[in-house]
Amino acid sequence: MAGNSQRRNRRTSNKKGAQVGSGGKRRRSLEGKGPTPPASARKGHVKNRIANAQAKQAAARRPAPRRGGAKGTAELVVGRNPVVEALREGVPATTLYVQQFIDSDERVREALQLATERGMNLMEAPRPELDRMTNGLNHQGLVAQIPPYDYAHPEDLSAAAFDAGEDPLIVALDGVTDPRNLGAVVRSVSAFGGHGVVVPERRAAGMTAGAWKTSAGTAARTPVARATNLTRALESYQKAGLTVVGLAADGDVELQDLDVLDGPVVIVVGSEGKGLSRLVGETCDLRVRIPMPGGAESLNAGVAAGVVLWEAARRRG
Repeated sequence: MAGNSQRRNRRTSNKKGAQVGSGGKRRRSLEGKGPTPPASARKGHVKNRIANAQAKQAAARRPAPRRGGAKGTAELVVGRNPVVEALREGVPATTLYVQQFIDSDERVREALQLATERGMNLMEAPRPELDRMTNGLNHQGLVAQIPPYDYAHPEDLSAAAFDAGEDPLIVALDGVTDPRNLGAVVRSVSAFGGHGVVVPERRAAGMTAGAWKTSAGTAARTPVARATNLTRALESYQKAGLTVVGLAADGDVELQDLDVLDGPVVIVVGSEGKGLSRLVGETCDLRVRIPMPGGAESLNAGVAAGVVLWEAARRRG
């Protein structure tokens, strides 16, 4: 009987079909799990705790960039001379509209040449269409379209400086409404190694064609940020370790005695007539005056910013 039972077991074991097995688990258990991670990445290791602490300290000092600042509005440059001048100065127009059957002259030919060299869209349109686009302005058959300016977020400026291992040097404009002043400040910031310009969202100049022209092309590499509330933006800079310095004719400190320009700083420039607004002035850590032996009461915003930026660049060496 025992012999018969053994023969039946052997027949059963040789039976075709699915068999109970490991399901490949034993094979997988033999595979390696990759290289051992470094000590700084192993949870609980002393080097991991040190790395986490350093990351928290860096995050506290340097806020993370917040991309996607406010957008400007599209703009039209109208007329032969304005269009040619804008294209010469590198204003970032994307489309040139040319009137059908236009009487060509040197300005028209130059505009077409510049637009072609820059790879702009060339659109031919009948006069009634250009009249409608420009609300009846004297376009003389040429219209250039400038897309909305892509403003940075104020915190982007300081974050970019810290990421580059530099102390931020930023200019904020309070109540400056002339785009040419904004363009001049952008140009000075670029010339003296600053990290950008902050403007309020309302009642202030924006990056229009006039600002682009005055910046002489430097607006292409110097970011402009738009703040919903300038006072809150300055307070955020203070929390990140920046000193906010306001320019004021009645400031307590003269520029040559200001000892914070070689560190992280925001220079706030007010309008030529009214100066700093009350809330912005109260937010400033220091109020500094520029000595003027000639007796002038105030300086143009672009000139005042340039003077302080030059002093900051000199001290940073």
